Amino acid sequence: MAVFTLSSAACALAPSAVFLVVARLVEGFGAALIVPGSLALLQQAYPEPDVRSRAFGLWGAMAGIAASAGPLLGGLLVSTVGWRWVFLVNLPVGAACLVLTLRHVARSPRRADRSPDWPAQVAVVAAVALLTAALNEAGRRGWSDPAVLAGLGLAVLAAVAFALRERLARAPALPLALLRSRAMAGGAVIGLMLNFGFYGMVFTASLEFQHQRGYSALGTGLALFPAVAMTMFASVLSGRLTRRTGDRPLVVSGMLLAALGLAGWAAAGAEPGYALLVAPMMAAGFGTSFALTGSTATVMGAAPPAYSGAASALFNTTRQVGSATGVALGGSLLASAANYGTGIRTSMGIGAVAYLAAAALAWRCVPLKAERPEKA
Repeated sequence: MAVFTLSSAACALAPSAVFLVVARLVEGFGAALIVPGSLALLQQAYPEPDVRSRAFGLWGAMAGIAASAGPLLGGLLVSTVGWRWVFLVNLPVGAACLVLTLRHVARSPRRADRSPDWPAQVAVVAAVALLTAALNEAGRRGWSDPAVLAGLGLAVLAAVAFALRERLARAPALPLALLRSRAMAGGAVIGLMLNFGFYGMVFTASLEFQHQRGYSALGTGLALFPAVAMTMFASVLSGRLTRRTGDRPLVVSGMLLAALGLAGWAAAGAEPGYALLVAPMMAAGFGTSFALTGSTATVMGAAPPAYSGAASALFNTTRQVGSATGVALGGSLLASAANYGTGIRTSMGIGAVAYLAAAALAWRCVPLKAERPEKA
């Protein structure tokens, strides 16, 4: 929280674009330290699977509230007082979070027998950074550009180096044996597909609303509100239902509903009226958030307690890779299509296929009841 808050202040005071990019990198680093730790702390605080699922549902609902408020508040601030206030509003929020953390978050046990595996950390950071950069550049340069192909190739090499290091390390950051768990590996891939579909939809829809329909930043936030608003209570609802149904039906039904939403957008026509897009956006937002709680519980429940932080990091890393892939592919399709309408329908169709694949994977990999992992 300290790193995130201070770097937000640096972003707000940035004198140049280069300074802003560097400050944003540091801000992202702070956020990356927060999110895996938050899930690991919930895992520690709520050892019972049923209660833990409800806690994960509340965690997802808080993320949904943030996702709902972010585009609206960001659009309002940019349209009125300027973009710097997008970062300044983080300062009181960060200060409040620091106070709450110091008062209410208990210390977690330290593992003195496990030192940080720096070579593995460097390898995985390089793999994700190279993959993200290559995918982002593919939208501008094209998928056959030498720089894009080189980035993808180096990302594969870095991933292979990570796997070799984890096989040889005495105290690996993420033991490869954990990935033999169908629940953990499958849940991580589901998280990737989940973010691929949702954030690909949000990104391409934002471009559609601003560049084709002429909406302002605030207008775009309002237009996207039906999608992100549904995430506010879908996670809580799924967290409450999991005790009765187990995780698998919730993840499968959520992915199918989200697929139906994106397929509905793709079938709406070349230039559909906004009213025709409200229901598809609501279905995609609700289905994605409805499935998030169960997929989170699946990954965290499959990990031994000593590796809850590593499992959380794995799940969130695969989700962020899914976001980057969805955004990059959506941008590339819009740039290469004959017109915006064709590009966005193709993007929504691919997102629907990803959701369907996630539903099929969830049927095989997500247990009906949360797993009780063996002790490390």
